Amino acid sequence: MTYRDRAEAGEALATALVDERDLVVLGLVRGGVPVAAAVAERLGAPLDALVVRKLGVPWAPEVAFGALGPGGVLILNEEIASRLSVSDVDAVVAAETAELARREARYRGDRPPVNLAGRTAVVVDDGLATGATARAAVAVARLLGASRVVVAVPVGAPEAVALLAAEADRVVCPVAPAEFGAVSRFYEDFRQVDDRTVSALLS
Repeated sequence: MTYRDRAEAGEALATALVDERDLVVLGLVRGGVPVAAAVAERLGAPLDALVVRKLGVPWAPEVAFGALGPGGVLILNEEIASRLSVSDVDAVVAAETAELARREARYRGDRPPVNLAGRTAVVVDDGLATGATARAAVAVARLLGASRVVVAVPVGAPEAVALLAAEADRVVCPVAPAEFGAVSRFYEDFRQVDDRTVSALLS
């Protein structure tokens, strides 16, 4: 199964989330925001962005050894992180912390985060590969007071879905093929989402 684009993927997720109540939809920046915008519009729920940064191995950035989020949340995949030097880990964490702060300022400006206290946070991304970023997002949502955290993704690797199921209260993932490969395989249009698009959707 493939989705036409992120908006169509969001429509599919919204259908699976109609039974959720008192929710706030949080799109992971950047690719998750167009998916989340479609979910929020369909369900009539508030939308916000959640900036979480993947921590990539220096010589293979696509391989995540963890992720970080606002409020000092740091998630490490010890199996991979333990193979790196302390200086390598520190350098990547410092660079991604700076980028996280830049993006928070760009997307949020003076606007405070949506209040999650006592509500259901629906964390949305365009796909789930390793699960590191989504794990950090779950931790951030709980830190911000969400009473329940749902992870909703249009497609995901079965291993990553199982990992998130142990940490989130619910995982919604309509497509979890054994032969996963990459998130982009499941979209006809998987163009990069730029800062301007994210800002426009959030406004």
